[in-house]
Amino acid sequence: MVRRVAVIGAGVGGLASIKCCLDEGLEPTCFERSEDIGGLWRYTDSTDSRRVSVYPLLITNTSKEMSCFSDFPCPEDFPNFLPHSLLLEYYRMYAQHFDLLRHIHFKTTAVSVRKRPDFATSGQWEVVTETNGVQESHVFDAVMVCTGHYQEPYLPLASFPGIDTRFKGRYLHSQQYKDPEAFRGKRVLVVGIGNTGGDLAVQLSRVAAKVFLSARSSTLVFSRVSDHGFPFDMVKNTRFNHLVESLLPSALMKRIMFRQVNSWFNHANYGLASTKSSNVKRILNEELPFCLLCGTVVLKPKVKEFTETSALFDDGTTEENIDVVLFATGYVFPFSFLEESVRSQFDDNRSLYKRVFPPHLEKPTLAIIGLIQLTGSVMVGSEMQARWVTGIFAGWNKLPPTSRMMADVLKKKPLVKRNPSERENLKMSFISYTDEIASCAGVKPNVLRLLLTDPRLALAVFFGPCTPYQYRLMGRGKWSGARDAILTQWQRTLKPLRTRVVDDSSDGSRGWRWMCLLALPAALLVGFLLSKYPRQGWSPRAGLQL
Repeated sequence: MVRRVAVIGAGVGGLASIKCCLDEGLEPTCFERSEDIGGLWRYTDSTDSRRVSVYPLLITNTSKEMSCFSDFPCPEDFPNFLPHSLLLEYYRMYAQHFDLLRHIHFKTTAVSVRKRPDFATSGQWEVVTETNGVQESHVFDAVMVCTGHYQEPYLPLASFPGIDTRFKGRYLHSQQYKDPEAFRGKRVLVVGIGNTGGDLAVQLSRVAAKVFLSARSSTLVFSRVSDHGFPFDMVKNTRFNHLVESLLPSALMKRIMFRQVNSWFNHANYGLASTKSSNVKRILNEELPFCLLCGTVVLKPKVKEFTETSALFDDGTTEENIDVVLFATGYVFPFSFLEESVRSQFDDNRSLYKRVFPPHLEKPTLAIIGLIQLTGSVMVGSEMQARWVTGIFAGWNKLPPTSRMMADVLKKKPLVKRNPSERENLKMSFISYTDEIASCAGVKPNVLRLLLTDPRLALAVFFGPCTPYQYRLMGRGKWSGARDAILTQWQRTLKPLRTRVVDDSSDGSRGWRWMCLLALPAALLVGFLLSKYPRQGWSPRAGLQL
């Protein structure tokens, strides 16, 4: 019987795991190697390679309503997209509210996690930790690894001939980026056009003499600000949109997607992507198009090689007098503290059952939390994983046999192996994945049942944003405040914006009510058909979701 659980890491996944353990009557002990909670989201100006943190001006890509814990809404006066300082404050409020800090051992590093000799029968683990140079051994019934996928910088120097042999300028990984002033007056080349690369290019354009942004893949740029000024993810990530996208052919979805993004600016004109592009990456960045438009950022193709002072690109062009090369090439996750026999069972999260459990373990007492790439909030996905995992540890839920888990892994694993810098292309649909784990945990909302018992709530769940409160409406861990949180989510969205009152006599809510009322019969029909004729193994495409 699992009782004592080791939680490694006190970031967002670790905090959720501690809380979920307590909800299930388990005894969590969290080991955090730094002196505080927050993990990646706690900014530090230290360049210690063992400590990965956000850069100073980072703003979240997902809105507060779509990113919060499912039973603890963000304060209504918080802005919709949070700077890292406010997000960390929210985590502190969560930890204090649920009394989580007393379960965390700070400045304590997990040195090794190994199976006990009797693991095949007990499922227990020996965890060796180190505090102030002193090591201590512990025995736990289960382990939740919550270190995420931002562990060690991925710096593929071998792919850039000359960077470490001929180039006389400075090069560094984005993990080392702290102060934009250090780049003032410099000619900077940013390698990589993910969310980080795009953000850093924009930030540096304000102080650098010139910024070049090297993109290997085709990229679509979206804005956090959607129709009528609402957060993009709240407008886009709805169950209605998700259902429509899953039913439409992929070719048609691609055309719709390009039509949507090109209505803002033509991506082909900017050299970012065309309708013929494949494996298109998606990023959120409102300022990048303007920087490209005014020339403070210049888009370049893949780097071919470096000379002493210049960069040569695949299209034959050269940029001279490069002072600094900033690699925004992602991270790897070696899990060096896990014993080799366990670590070798998964080369990445795609070898894990539901991206959580190593399928070949004799006992399901090791879970990897937060090692996911989603088209929405990873924080919400991590909490859902923790709820499912602790239910299994507590004994009221079970995993299928190993053969079925392996079949599921192989069915979802891509045939082509990609390197770590291409993980963005492996993002899973936020709603698809979270619903999948919620189904395993028995907490997925039943829209058809809600339509029959609470039509107002059902309309908000189906047509409104898929906020995390939906996963607290039913099943184990049901929260009495979930319904109210859903019905008031738009109020909390508008609250920080209405700091100056203007006269607006129009009643937009009336039109919304009529639209929902007219859509109710269609929603009932769709819900009935899906419940009567379930599609086995149905995994809707990610579509346009971000």
